[in-house]
Amino acid sequence: MGDISHIGQIAITVSNVKEALSFYRDQLGLEFLFAPSDQLAFLQCGASRLMLTEPQGAGEAGQNSILYYQVSDIEAKFQALKESGVHCEREPELAAAMPDHDLWLAFLRDPEGNLLALMEEKAKSA
Repeated sequence: MGDISHIGQIAITVSNVKEALSFYRDQLGLEFLFAPSDQLAFLQCGASRLMLTEPQGAGEAGQNSILYYQVSDIEAKFQALKESGVHCEREPELAAAMPDHDLWLAFLRDPEGNLLALMEEKAKSA
């Protein structure tokens, strides 16, 4: 049923991605992966990816980080959570087509209203 295996990504909302990138990459020593825009950058921290992002839609810098839980079947897991009464924010959808996989995301809220995400990296067929 697409059980959660680990935290695949953590989004940290910052006011300036370039400044934050300098801190996380140059001072903390995290491995820089890529930056598709000036408002978004990705780094690797062990098995988890760190996403630095400027506020998008709602929230303020430093006050709305998101944990992304890796799953193997995002549609099944999302449906099971929905049926169990979890407040679901956004259905699973394709977020990014990468060269070797497609990134799918879905969003939900915990009982305190914190935004959480499910993620699945679906391998592309050869």
